[in-house]
Amino acid sequence: MADGARARRNAPPREEVLAAAMKMIAERGLEKLTMAALGRAVGMSSGHLLYYFGSKDELLLRTLEWSESRLGAERARLLARPAPARDRLAAYVDLYVPDGHRDPHWTLWLEVWNRSLGAVEDARDRQAAIEGAWHRDLAALVAEGVSRGEFRPVDADRFATRLRALLDGFSIHVAIGLRGTDREKVIGHVREFLDESLHR
Repeated sequence: MADGARARRNAPPREEVLAAAMKMIAERGLEKLTMAALGRAVGMSSGHLLYYFGSKDELLLRTLEWSESRLGAERARLLARPAPARDRLAAYVDLYVPDGHRDPHWTLWLEVWNRSLGAVEDARDRQAAIEGAWHRDLAALVAEGVSRGEFRPVDADRFATRLRALLDGFSIHVAIGLRGTDREKVIGHVREFLDESLHR
């Protein structure tokens, strides 16, 4: 058996590589995530990682998709609870906003957005698919709350677009560690916005 084929057969599962990449980002920051460092962490050469992912951009996007799949499962669980729409909306916001400065998930998003300026159409489509899932869940939740009389009558799709823009802006401030902005303050601002514009 050729050395390359043997190495590919003995390589760790892709999920293990993606989990290791996320752990490295959380512990050391994105700037320390190199193919060589990740290869050492999972017992693969940087060449084999490039074989699997093609480029660091693809590795970052795959890691984001993997992280989003886990968040998506958690989001589905939270939104399916038998609770008032208001409580589930608060849970959605809580899940959306970063835990703090250099939150690994948001660090990934910021890097993927930064690299998307020169990204191929497929990469932009995959980013849009992730964003679209968050949007659809939020719009459906708002529409449900309106139909049950828990929320004021609003266009659910337009409201979801505006709320996510607000969440994105605040979340970027938290993730980059903007002075004077922290998670608790952001949650407070969002809660106030929802009270003024949506809650009865």
